[in-house]
Amino acid sequence: MEFADELKLLQLILYRLERIPVDSRLAHRASGLRGSLLAIIDNIDKRQMVSISDAERLINQGFYLLERAAAERVQRGSSSKA
Repeated sequence: MEFADELKLLQLILYRLERIPVDSRLAHRASGLRGSLLAIIDNIDKRQMVSISDAERLINQGFYLLERAAAERVQRGSSSKA
């Protein structure tokens, strides 16, 4: 994967994490991850050294949190219908 592709993916994950509701159990973790994503995106914009492994780790963590947030949302939806 090219670094430009990773930057786009980091930005997409950042955008999606911002949409996790504040009352979610994952909101605090998502906030911390957003801070890390912003820092690495800022370093990329400033053309500073960025570890590819750090970027990939943040991408993986972002997908993990988004998957958990989606599962939490589905669970909330099914419990409110009962």
